[in-house]
Amino acid sequence: MIKGHPLKGAFVEFINDLNGSTLFSYVEKVEKGDPLRFYENGKEWYQGERFYFKDRDGERVIAGLGSVQTIQSGNSSRFKDVEAQWDALMARSSIHNPYNIYGTGPVAFGGFSFDPLRSQGEEWSRFAPSFFYVPELMMTAYGDETYVTVNLVCEDVDSKFLFDRIEERKQMILSGRKRLSEKEAVLMELRAGNTEGWKKSVQSAVDTIKKDAELKKVVLARKVAAAFDGTISPDRVLRRLDEGQPDSFIFSIEAMDSCFLGASPERLVKKRAQTVLTTCLAGSTARGVTASEDAKLAEALLNDDKNRIEHDYVVQMIREEMQSMCRRVSVPDAPAVMKIRDIQHLYTPVVGEANEEDSILRFVETLHPTPALGGLPGEKALKVIRDLEEMDRGFYAAPVGWMDYRKNGEFAVAIRSGLIVQNEAFLYAGCGVVADSNPEKELEETNMKLRPMLRAIGGGNE
Repeated sequence: MIKGHPLKGAFVEFINDLNGSTLFSYVEKVEKGDPLRFYENGKEWYQGERFYFKDRDGERVIAGLGSVQTIQSGNSSRFKDVEAQWDALMARSSIHNPYNIYGTGPVAFGGFSFDPLRSQGEEWSRFAPSFFYVPELMMTAYGDETYVTVNLVCEDVDSKFLFDRIEERKQMILSGRKRLSEKEAVLMELRAGNTEGWKKSVQSAVDTIKKDAELKKVVLARKVAAAFDGTISPDRVLRRLDEGQPDSFIFSIEAMDSCFLGASPERLVKKRAQTVLTTCLAGSTARGVTASEDAKLAEALLNDDKNRIEHDYVVQMIREEMQSMCRRVSVPDAPAVMKIRDIQHLYTPVVGEANEEDSILRFVETLHPTPALGGLPGEKALKVIRDLEEMDRGFYAAPVGWMDYRKNGEFAVAIRSGLIVQNEAFLYAGCGVVADSNPEKELEETNMKLRPMLRAIGGGNE
């Protein structure tokens, strides 16, 4: 197969002049493809090493299969450590990409845990506190155009055979043959955890906020566990999220027999050359049954003091952080309402102008965790979370996304999410606690936020 490939000459020259493990990457434009089908068709060869990421605007979808390089870090400088490992790999790379399309060529996909200082829960044992991989095969759909990136780490002349093997797999996966439907596992038990104890934790957070004038907000999360009579199909769950939550970031990342996936409305940061976009998303209410009821709920949300205060805390913090990193920053004077299937949120976009050579990871490190998922001020809120939350959030409420070799990329905040481990699913939801929070209402809010994942795993709650 290598014989007729247009990159044959470049590849042969490359492997004849190797100096240590080196990445050879090339991009081809192909007929319009479906990244979700690409993801599903790759299961036969790449199960346990797949990812999927669709942005909230429907502009770009990326699906990756296999891993030619894994980047992990658990130390206190994890953002800089991941960046250094990525830069080292790129310095040893030969990239053949004639297209000026973000999200093509070498891409690292993954994320960071919410709090690396928290003792890791058993269910998260497959994920390092910082976990990224570079796919062997990747499909990028941008508008009506589709691109496939192939990455090979070559160590000796035998890599010619690797090239042929990957090309063969690529053609089989692109052929679009539909996988046989797997029998759906049946929900046997749903464990909501100690809800009374959780409400007491919310009240403890309220009491702490009232005693400490500096502490404005603490975000507390809870976990629901679901047990099934057989292995849960992450592919089926992902497709349900993709079809049922069109206005959200849809993401999935596998690590051996575990899969973390979700449908998040919240962008942490997106970088394209000099333009940086982030989102303030805090304050929420339910959707109405009728259009009139929905509009009344949205209007009430816009005028609710508790939610507006909670939202303004997020806006103030993100504005300050963006101003520290950007030449110019633009923030609307008032929030709008973002409507998704089960919930409405107060929403304020923030746009900054930065240096083109700045890495997206610099912004990820600075912005995480936002007050919408941690609290304000950050360090004080994290201490309260560590004291009151009786679980490891893992990648829940943390940055999940991708970065390319041009320092660009996009990360969502991994809310409305869950972790699938064989026949169990662990679902997460949180709420912002301020001085006038009511524990019972906060519990109701978390139940509302759990609905998308409960539906997707087949747990009802339609």
